Amino acid sequence: MPDAQAPCPARALPDSFFDRDAQTLARDLLGKVIRHRHGDLWLAARIIETEAYYLTDKGSHASLGFTEKRKALFLDGGHIYMYYARGGDSLNFSAHGPGNAVLIKSAYPWTDALSGDNSLARMQLNNPDASGNLRPPERLCNGQTLLCRALGLKVPQWDAQRFDPARLYVEDCAIHVPRVVQTTRLGIPHGRDEHLPYRFVDADYARFCTRNPLRRGQVEGKDFFMLEQGN
Repeated sequence: MPDAQAPCPARALPDSFFDRDAQTLARDLLGKVIRHRHGDLWLAARIIETEAYYLTDKGSHASLGFTEKRKALFLDGGHIYMYYARGGDSLNFSAHGPGNAVLIKSAYPWTDALSGDNSLARMQLNNPDASGNLRPPERLCNGQTLLCRALGLKVPQWDAQRFDPARLYVEDCAIHVPRVVQTTRLGIPHGRDEHLPYRFVDADYARFCTRNPLRRGQVEGKDFFMLEQGN
């Protein structure tokens, strides 16, 4: 698994970072770190997989229309939208434009001076496997509901809220993501714009995401595109 990164200073992303095009935001969130205060611990995970959604996209919740439950999707960029997926919690951030957002699909546990070994242990206790055993770190956050469970994020606490630097924020730890995989999203029903390439994956962490887009049999230029990023 990738080596633990060095400690980084607190650099919480401002709301303006999120008030951008959903695909741009989805790509730029890769490598950023989500921190959530759980008791006296800061639980943390590095974002490795995202999906962009638009109001006009048939696969989006917003395309179904405004409701009180979906109001966060229609608020300014930087609002938190959470919902239940297959019995678990899912985390999204609103982007620029009503109804546009980014789903945080998966992440990788992050440890540093603020979020140390005790934080990682707490995440493992939060998210045991079906037999009650501790999951290895690389399996803790590889899915949208697993991520929320590991970080202790719940729909009733955070849906339609703003970030709070004392409890929950996304941090820029100056991590460079050299290569991004762009491909189609997962779980979109047929006829709901399932062909749109709105899923973005940190290529170096592809084997730890929800479903590896670089697995055997996948063809570059057909099944995915590799985006090179400068320093």
